[in-house]
This record gives sequence, C-alpha cells and structure tokens, in this order.
Amino acid sequence: MWSGPRNISTAMMYAFAARNDCAVVDEPFYAAYLNATGIDHPMRREILAAGEIDPGIVIQNCLGPISENKAVSYQKHMTQHMVHGFDRTWIKNCTNVFLIRDPDRVIASYAAKRENPTLDDIGFRQQAELFDDVCQAMGKAPPVLDSTKIREGPKAALENLCNAIGLNFQSSMLCWPTGGHKNDGIWAKHWYGAVWASNGFAGPESDLPIVPYEQRKVAEQARTFYEKIAEHAL
Repeated sequence: MWSGPRNISTAMMYAFAARNDCAVVDEPFYAAYLNATGIDHPMRREILAAGEIDPGIVIQNCLGPISENKAVSYQKHMTQHMVHGFDRTWIKNCTNVFLIRDPDRVIASYAAKRENPTLDDIGFRQQAELFDDVCQAMGKAPPVLDSTKIREGPKAALENLCNAIGLNFQSSMLCWPTGGHKNDGIWAKHWYGAVWASNGFAGPESDLPIVPYEQRKVAEQARTFYEKIAEHAL
C-alpha cells in the first residue's frame, strides 16, 4: 500500500491487521530513508536505532517469508521513503495499491505534527513516479483508493479493494482494538495518537481546510499529481 503521510494509512494497516490471514509491516524503509537523506524528523535517533538502514536488506525482508505463518503480507509504505537510488524493481513482485488523499487535507494534518512541509515531505511527486512504474510493469493502472471514499463508506470501499486484489472481504476489517498494534513502528507515539484512540474508521470528512498562504504553492504542486492518480480511483 503506497501512500504519503496523513492519508489514513495507519487505519488501513489496522484494518488489514484485523483479518485472520494477514500480517502487517509498518513503514519498513523509514530508517533507511532518514539515513540516506539526513532529514531531521521527530524521533530520528530512535528510528535509526530501531530500524534497518540498508535498503537492500529492507527489500529482502519485504519479499521474504511472511511472519506469523500468515497467507498475506500487508506492507504500509510511505512514497517519500523511496528516494532516488533505492531499487524499485522489487515492487513488481508485489500487489501494489495506491492510497490517496486531497493535498489540502494532507498539508493541514501534517503541519500539525511537523511544521512547513515541502512537496517531497508529503510524497505526492514520489507517489506519481511509483504509480507510473507500476502502470508500466502491469500494462494497466493498479487499484487506487481515495481516503474520502473510505471514510464515506468503509465497507463498500474495502469490499471493492478486496475484489480488485483477489482477497475475500472480512467484516473484521471494519474495527480494531483501541491502543495501537504490536507491529506499530517506534514513531507511533508521535504520529498515531488519533488512530490509537479509534476502534474503526472515522466518519465522512468535513469541508476542505484552508491552506495557509505559505503552503499554497506546495498544495498546488501536489494537486497536479493527486488528480492524475485520482482518475483511476475505485
């Protein structure tokens, strides 16, 4: 599952973790991304200490045996983590799905946790690159989910996704225990507060937030990429 930050990506991971046939992996490239870029993120030192910084080893783990003897591996990937220089050919061996959200909502949510996000921070450009890579490899567009649709009707959205990727829908995907998941990354205590307090998907979103003047250019740039992918939404 490829998304940028603040895209209800953790809620989607929890939904798949609630299946009886699925193990989940939380942002396996995070430490490698921080190590390669030198970017200062909240909890940077802890993430580098806890995670794998060699992208080649991360890839081997992503393609290796599925933990807990499960049939399905759900991997939550942040598109901005796939920096240039990291091998991307491995993704052809996976079923790829793209999770998108309106950039105005992403920027408003991200800025509340880390100030002044740049275009590269929020992953839209990288998501478009990865989307093109998968389209070329598959010869067609992969499944795309818009977070707005999920929050408007979680059951229908997840049923459509499961049908698109050849899984049976399980009603357990609609709820999960509060308090987080055992496979959450170490960064969860900074980023996951709202979803830790939840036991299912939040209701429909309100009107789009007003993007501050200093972030409007970033929002406009991101929207170009968002709209390109959104044309293929389920």
